[in-house]
Amino acid sequence: MSGTLVAKGLSGGHGHRVLFEELDLTVAPGDVVGVVGANGAGKSTLLQLLAGRLTPVAGIVSIAPSDAFVGWLPQEHERVPGETIAAYVARRTGAAAATAAMEETAALLGSDTPGADDAYAVALDHWLACGAADLEDRLPATLAELGLDVGPDALMTALSGGQAARVALAALLLSWFDVVLLDEPTNDLDLDGLARLEAFVRGLRAGVVLVSHDREFLARCVTRVVELDLAQHQVAVYDGGYDAYLEERAVARRHAREAYEEFADKKADLVARARTQREWSSQGVRNAMRKSPDNDKIRRRAQSESSEKQAQKVRQMESRIARLEEVEEPRKEWVLQFEIAAAPRGSTVVATLDGAVVRHTGDPPAEPFVLGPVSLQVSAGDRVGITGPNGAGKTTLLRLLLGHREPDEGRASLGASVAVGEIDQARSGLDEALPLGDAFEALVPAMTSAEVRTLLAKFGLKADQVGSLVGRLSPGERTRAALALLQARGVNLLVLDEPTNHLDLPAIEQLEQALDSYDGTLLLVSHDRRLLENVRLDQRWHVEAGRVTVG
Repeated sequence: MSGTLVAKGLSGGHGHRVLFEELDLTVAPGDVVGVVGANGAGKSTLLQLLAGRLTPVAGIVSIAPSDAFVGWLPQEHERVPGETIAAYVARRTGAAAATAAMEETAALLGSDTPGADDAYAVALDHWLACGAADLEDRLPATLAELGLDVGPDALMTALSGGQAARVALAALLLSWFDVVLLDEPTNDLDLDGLARLEAFVRGLRAGVVLVSHDREFLARCVTRVVELDLAQHQVAVYDGGYDAYLEERAVARRHAREAYEEFADKKADLVARARTQREWSSQGVRNAMRKSPDNDKIRRRAQSESSEKQAQKVRQMESRIARLEEVEEPRKEWVLQFEIAAAPRGSTVVATLDGAVVRHTGDPPAEPFVLGPVSLQVSAGDRVGITGPNGAGKTTLLRLLLGHREPDEGRASLGASVAVGEIDQARSGLDEALPLGDAFEALVPAMTSAEVRTLLAKFGLKADQVGSLVGRLSPGERTRAALALLQARGVNLLVLDEPTNHLDLPAIEQLEQALDSYDGTLLLVSHDRRLLENVRLDQRWHVEAGRVTVG
C-alpha cells in the first residue's frame, strides 16, 4: 500500500516561538522532498509534525488512506544500554510496537471487551503490513550485505560508530513504510553506505521527506525542496532537484534585494523632494512677509498664492510617499564568520611514518584489525584528502601521524614547531565535565571571559550554551565550539575528521571558504563528496583494509 501525506496551512514551533508558518505540502508516492534550512529553523520539528508526534500551532496534517503506515526515523546519537541489533531494528522499523499491539489485542480475544475482535484484526493487519512477520528472517542477510560481521544478538553499545551507522541503514532497508520521514540519514555513512542509501531512496515507491546536510545526496535524490528560512521567517517550496533549488533561490534573493533597493531609492528621492518643497514653501512665506508693504494688496495676494502652491506640492509629494507599496528589507541570515588562525611556519617535514604498523585486538564483536605497514611523509603546506570505508583505519592513521598512538612496529615522528589544530569525530577537544565557557578558557588562558563569550557568540553559541556542560551540548554545538577553538589558537597543521557532521548547510559553505584561505598543512578525512570537490587538495590518500594508497 502507498500513502499520500498532505499538510495544509501548517505552522510549527515550541512554546511561544513559531518557527515556520503556512506550509502547504503534498507528498505523493514516489516524491522525495528535501527539507533544508539553518540549524534551529524547525526541520526536525516539521518531520515530527508530519509524523503526528507533535501538535501543530496551526494547520492540519492528513494521510490517505487513513491506515497508511508513516515511518519516522529520527537522529539517534545515544544508544540504548542493553539493546541488541535485532531489538534496535525492530524498534526503528515499527515492528516492535506493532508486535506489542498485536499481542495486547490478542490477549483480549474471547473476553467481554467490546470491539476486541475488530481491534485485533486491525493490529494484525498493521503487524503484517510493517513486515514484522519475517523481520527476524530478513535481518541476517541484510547485515551481511552491508558488510557487518556481527550477529543480530550483538549489543548496539559494543559497536563502532561505523558499524552503528550501518545497522541504522539496515533498519531503513528493512522497513516497510508507506511514507518515510528521515532525519539526517547520511550521518556517519561511508561512500558505500551513501550509495546504498541513495539507491534505496530513489527506488522507493513510497513518498519520502528527508532532512540532510549532504549536498551531493540531496542533488542525487530529491525531487522537491522545502526551505525553512529562519532569517526571513518564511517557508518556500521549490519544484525540481537540489541544484535547481540553489539556482532559483539565488535568483529569488537577488530579485528581493533589487526590489528593496528600488523601493528604498524611490522613497529616498521622494522624501528629499518633499523636504525641498517644504523649504521653498517656508522661504516663500518669509519673503512675502518681509517684502510686501501692507498697502500692496495685489503683490501680497500673488505671493500668498505662490506659497499655497508650494504647500500643495508638498502635500502631493507626501501623498505619493504614503501610497508607495512598502517592500521589506531582506534580513541577512546569521553567518558563521570563520577564519583559521595561522601559526608561524613549523618544520619542513610535518610528520613521518616509516613502516608503521598498528594492531587492534578488539573486544567482541569487533574483529582484530591491522593497519600497515605504512610509510608516508607530510610536508609543510601539503593538503591531503583522506577517504575510505568506515573501519578501514583512517582515524588510526591520524592518531599515528599526530603522535596520539605509538606504532606496534616501525617508526612515527611529528616535526618540530608543529602547532596542531584538530577536530576529531567525537569532538573531544573540550572537557565534557566543565561548562563550555570554562572549558574554552582553560585552553586559551590569554583570552578574557568577555572575549571568549564574544567569540563563541560569533559561532552561534549564546549564554545558554556557554553556561551548559560541554557533555550536554548537541553534536552541532560541539562542532561549532571546536571550530571556534581553531579560530582562537594559531595552527600550522589542521586535522579535520569528518568536520561537516552535524553542521548545517550555511556553516559547511563557510567552512569551505575558511579552508580555501588557510595556507597551512591540511589533513581532511571526509565522506562529504562536495566538500572534497570544493576544497583545494593536492593529494588523496585512500585507506581500505588497513592499507593506504596514495593518489
